[in-house]
Amino acid sequence: MYLRTVDIQKILAKFNLTSEREDYHTIHDTVEKGIYFKGTNLWILIFAILIACVGLNVNSTAVVIGAMLISPLMGPILGLGYSLAIYDFNLLRRSLVNYGFTVASGLFASTLYFLATPLSEAHSELLARTQPNIYDVIVALAGGLAGIVALSSKQKGNVIPGAAIATALMPPLCTAGYGLATANWNYFFGAFYLFTINTVFIAVATLITVRFLNYPIWQVTDQSIKKTANRWVSAIVIVTVLPSVYFGYLLVQQERFTRNANAYIRNESHIEGDYLLKSEIDPGKRTIRLIYGGRLIPEEVKEEVASKTRFYDLEGAAVTIQQGFSLDDENNERLLANNAQQAEINRLRSDLAVALHAQDSINRSRQLGRQLLQELKPLFPEITSCGMADQVVYDDSLRRHNYLSLFIGTTDRRKTEGNRPQLEAWLKSRLNTDSVKVYVE
Repeated sequence: MYLRTVDIQKILAKFNLTSEREDYHTIHDTVEKGIYFKGTNLWILIFAILIACVGLNVNSTAVVIGAMLISPLMGPILGLGYSLAIYDFNLLRRSLVNYGFTVASGLFASTLYFLATPLSEAHSELLARTQPNIYDVIVALAGGLAGIVALSSKQKGNVIPGAAIATALMPPLCTAGYGLATANWNYFFGAFYLFTINTVFIAVATLITVRFLNYPIWQVTDQSIKKTANRWVSAIVIVTVLPSVYFGYLLVQQERFTRNANAYIRNESHIEGDYLLKSEIDPGKRTIRLIYGGRLIPEEVKEEVASKTRFYDLEGAAVTIQQGFSLDDENNERLLANNAQQAEINRLRSDLAVALHAQDSINRSRQLGRQLLQELKPLFPEITSCGMADQVVYDDSLRRHNYLSLFIGTTDRRKTEGNRPQLEAWLKSRLNTDSVKVYVE
């Protein structure tokens, strides 16, 4: 059934932003107020920096998210994109000044914190901000689009905080401060590059959205200046995105190498007479390390195992096969001999314990027969003797049955046979078992 034109129009109307759009003057004032850092915004910035540093330092995801939520860094970045979109270069200059102030403040404060803190280990929350790639570009672009669309709407809701969490502006800036404090330049440049990606593509998303929604241009600007500004924006975007594409390519290659290496280890690492103790995969160096225990592995076997990487798209991978311990080694043979002797001693001890337990059971059975006779005499005076033994009975299908057999001597066999139900019930209760057979003599 084909959709009618009216139905298509209704569907398209759901994506229309104009019905909920805020007044242009209100949007302009909101953007302009958000770029300044003084009073409330400045204190919030200080608190956000401190929270982010502590969260990264103690590896607390919740604390890092808290820093993202209260961070006011989105303000000047949205101002950058908005001012470029409407060619308001005075607003652009003010946005750049405040943006530079926030970056310098974040780097200075976080560097001081990480110089002072006694905890210097780089945890996962910190390391996650040191290796940006093309996927961070996608997140920043989507976060920036969400942020400016929410800012342009009368129904802002909680989108701005959500966009701040997604783009994570404050943590990479503080991670860069950690890199400065520890003189780890890989961390510094990696984190600062991630911060630059977030900045550029939030601003670009803002620029695209503002122009798409046809925001008014408040000042008349020469066409040549517009073209120059657009060229600079394009150049900055290209320069920013190219390294991320390369890093994204490396990430995909490393993930593929890890997946193929795991399949290779799972299917081809078995060596007869040996046990794989440990395997290590380094996708960055394209190396696979296998550590075995067992018989000494001949070189030709090692070469055969290593050559099978060609079936798993692992050409060029270096496979190292190491012997954790060898049964052919003289020292290991002595160790295994001692272990065998100790195992034999333990076995003999176990057998002795079982034999002693069996002997104790026999002795207890003999004593129990005497005790049962003393307890039965008051109830059944005609009983004169009592004996007990474990009995094993096999049926036609050779199925084994275990019973506790009691042999009762009596002066009145007929009376004892008549009392058999009561006698058996008493014995089952006394001995706490249902497997009782009574023989009357």
